[in-house]
Amino acid sequence: MKKRALISVSDKTGVVDFARELTNLGFEIISTGGTKKAIAEAGIDVIGVSEVTGFPECLDGRVKTLHPKIHAGVLAIRDNSEHMKQLEELGVDTIDVVAINLYPFKQTILKEGTALEEAIENIDIGGPTMIRAAAKNNQDVAVIVDPADYSKVIEELKANGEVSRDTKFLLAYKVFEHTAHYDTLIATYLRKQIGLEGFPETFTMTFEKLQDLRYGENPHQSAMYYKEVTNETGILTAAKQLHGKELSFNNINDTNGALELLKEFDCPAAVAVKHANPCGVGVSENIYDAYMKAYNADPVSIFGGIVALNREVDAKTASELSKIFLEIIIAPSFADDALEILKAKKNIRLLTLEDISKPVSKESIRTNKVSGGLLVQSSDTELYDEADFEFITDKKPTEKEMQDLKFAWKVVKHTKSNAIVLAKDDATVGVGPGQTNRITALELAINYGGENAKGSVMASDAFFPFSDCVEAAHKAGITAIIQPGGSIRDQESIDACNKYGIAMVFTKMRHFKH
Repeated sequence: MKKRALISVSDKTGVVDFARELTNLGFEIISTGGTKKAIAEAGIDVIGVSEVTGFPECLDGRVKTLHPKIHAGVLAIRDNSEHMKQLEELGVDTIDVVAINLYPFKQTILKEGTALEEAIENIDIGGPTMIRAAAKNNQDVAVIVDPADYSKVIEELKANGEVSRDTKFLLAYKVFEHTAHYDTLIATYLRKQIGLEGFPETFTMTFEKLQDLRYGENPHQSAMYYKEVTNETGILTAAKQLHGKELSFNNINDTNGALELLKEFDCPAAVAVKHANPCGVGVSENIYDAYMKAYNADPVSIFGGIVALNREVDAKTASELSKIFLEIIIAPSFADDALEILKAKKNIRLLTLEDISKPVSKESIRTNKVSGGLLVQSSDTELYDEADFEFITDKKPTEKEMQDLKFAWKVVKHTKSNAIVLAKDDATVGVGPGQTNRITALELAINYGGENAKGSVMASDAFFPFSDCVEAAHKAGITAIIQPGGSIRDQESIDACNKYGIAMVFTKMRHFKH
């Protein structure tokens, strides 16, 4: 029985050479449209699908391979005598190799200004049907969706006269991986077009590999870096590395934490992060002064950390940055002389990110994998509604205290809970992250701040369950507090603030970060 291959691809990489090799191995080639034209122009014998089916392509090419003479030839089980008898009675020949990749839906929706109608037209119907059929019958059919697999198939055909069972099974797996990705892109796109709110009953996401990572959080853990299918700017996966070693799992995670905090600021800002927690944050009229504030906030913890800046790095700032060991510097750009200074440090990673200050999309979501399940939530894109502020103490914050309170609130939002942040003069003074109780978080922040804690303000990511934090704040010389409020014991903290002349503001919005 003559071997036959059906080839119809949108990505024509290597397809002519593949068809030539198959022909040399005695295969008859069946094809459609542009693929058929490309193969024929290369001087390779090729038969149109319509010649096989006896039915013309129709509906602007929407119907080509959707025909029993094609699908029966793919789906027939060769070891099933009844199947083979039916093929003979129907005048259908088997198809042994199927090479199809799908309409470029992803490329279409990523183009600027793509209309819904164009996106819909690039939803493939016959292609997924054909490759799923071939994958189902993988014991008899080799199905290829990735041009990189052409050479493997040809090698095995040349060596053994057939494609091995293991290879055909692997190729079948790749089909369903491919169609799952394709269908998820379509569903995600259509959901956005409809504007559906909330979460679907079944939750499906798809990502594409950006790079292999050397290891995960620890050397014994394997890891990979994936990206969403999007052309959005201002997100970490859009960053470009200019210099330094390959990014690690922890580098990426920490940089994301720095980036999300940086997005809270419009003015020149510098954020230093260690283990996904801010250790120094400063804002000023220029990026140099902002960085110096961030550095001076905690010159010990910043060592070996990540620094994110929302203005171009100039030579003056680069000179200061180069004085200590930093894992990563991410900024919208680097001046040429700044790059020259920083590239002298061999291992530092330098990243640029266009639209670095672009806010996190209100449509973005957060996921946490748990044993046997997945937690999904909308991203915390809110900060506060100033109309909800409640000034609940006898002493009201001064204009300067209010400025520092709002600054501290931005930082505490991005600090692991339980979190306390002390701030003064548009810079952090001390950060107490990730503690099992709030008083210990405050004691850490005060300890980091030292003498500088005096005259600072305090932000707490959630309410005070007791008045002990106010007592400690008074002893440290803290003058004002911002917190969500909402404890059944709020009055105890209010009374303590009134006793010590501390201003306290309730935001009525909590910012836990676990």
